[in-house]
Amino acid sequence: MQSFEIDKSDLLRIETALEGNDAELQEVLKEYHASEIALLFEKLSQEDKERIINILPTDVASEVISEMDEEHRPGELLINMHPDKRSEIVEELDYDDATDIISQLDEHEQEEILEDLDEEDAESIRALMKYPEDTAGGIMNSEIVKVNINLDKKEAIDEVVRQSEEMEEFYAIYVVDDNNILQGLLSIKTVLKAKADAHVRDLVNTDFVYVKADMDQEDVASLISQYNLTTIPVVDDDMKLLGRVTVDDIIDVMEQESTEDILKFSGVSEDEELGGGWKDAVKSRLPWLVINLATAYLAASVVRHFDDTVAQLSVLAAYMTIIAGMGGNAATQALAVTVRRISLSDLTDKQSYSAVLKEFLVGLTNGAANGLIVFFIALFYDADPMLGLVLFLAMTGNLIVAGLTGASIPLILKRVGIDPAVASSIIITTFTDCAGFFLPLWFASKLLLDSHHHLIHHH
Repeated sequence: MQSFEIDKSDLLRIETALEGNDAELQEVLKEYHASEIALLFEKLSQEDKERIINILPTDVASEVISEMDEEHRPGELLINMHPDKRSEIVEELDYDDATDIISQLDEHEQEEILEDLDEEDAESIRALMKYPEDTAGGIMNSEIVKVNINLDKKEAIDEVVRQSEEMEEFYAIYVVDDNNILQGLLSIKTVLKAKADAHVRDLVNTDFVYVKADMDQEDVASLISQYNLTTIPVVDDDMKLLGRVTVDDIIDVMEQESTEDILKFSGVSEDEELGGGWKDAVKSRLPWLVINLATAYLAASVVRHFDDTVAQLSVLAAYMTIIAGMGGNAATQALAVTVRRISLSDLTDKQSYSAVLKEFLVGLTNGAANGLIVFFIALFYDADPMLGLVLFLAMTGNLIVAGLTGASIPLILKRVGIDPAVASSIIITTFTDCAGFFLPLWFASKLLLDSHHHLIHHH
């Protein structure tokens, strides 16, 4: 996640410092940023982590905990802490981060932490815990700056100052009515520039984008990037203001979602987390490999079918693997683009059609370009222009197949309700392998062998 790497020397320094007393350890820790400490934690034992968290200043400790990856269990650190220190750390956290960390614990542990908190903080965290973690409600932060639409300029500014004291930063002031129903947004600039006797009612911008609490986090992410927002308000079904999702929450979401998609892409299902054991890995991958094996047999049976062609033209065998491999690569490209398109938005029929057409044209062009290269290689190495022509046609044909299947299979799977990221690559490899073997053999049996037969007859 972070761009810097923690190297062995850092780890050694910390480990050496851990052998000393607390004062020495504190000195060494001062040199590291919270996110670096969070990375170091991945390599340390539970008791070392607990010792470090306990001697860090509260603000640093809370940041370390919020930066830790879920799989390294930040919640456990909290549970084992002295309740006073723990409450200080949790109260320092953003509500959304606190909720994420506390939700990972068992219910009695959640209660234990929440009971010690300041009433207001506990309430806010409980409210957030109601939402599934991959929805807008689950990633939102309920700390917001909001003003009543009936205030005048001075009252509004006083409110903003009062509410923003606790907060690290805020990008928008939300305007609500007496029932907490969202009326619009107010920019700080507008309030400051307004005349002294202006009212919020006259300054509010009622044209705004918002999301419902139950919206999926991926959709929230695409809205934020589509409108280039830094923050987006979250409301319930009655338009009551619940919180905001900020751009930094969205970056985390995108990272999660892309890890998920990349894992699925290679036929690794999401049950297998990156930290999972080997048995889980086998369970999630073996079925796909077996399917893959079956499809490989399909491709092999194509070769069987043309036995005599292969026998007479052994040179084709080498070229076939090139053509099949190129097809596989081209298909993966088309697939990646299409799956990305689908994940960004559901395509209409017309868009789907044009996506497939585009990949057909790309396949045709790239196929012809690579086909020409292969043609010249055949001419140069094998001094056989007919072989060159066969390879040219086969390469072009297979890259067209690659483009068409790469674009259409994920769309078809999406229609049928199967996750395109998981199943596509296997189905598509089948097509490009079979076509990669079939096309050169078929063209060869038609074009090459016939011409060779003629030669033989003439003699």
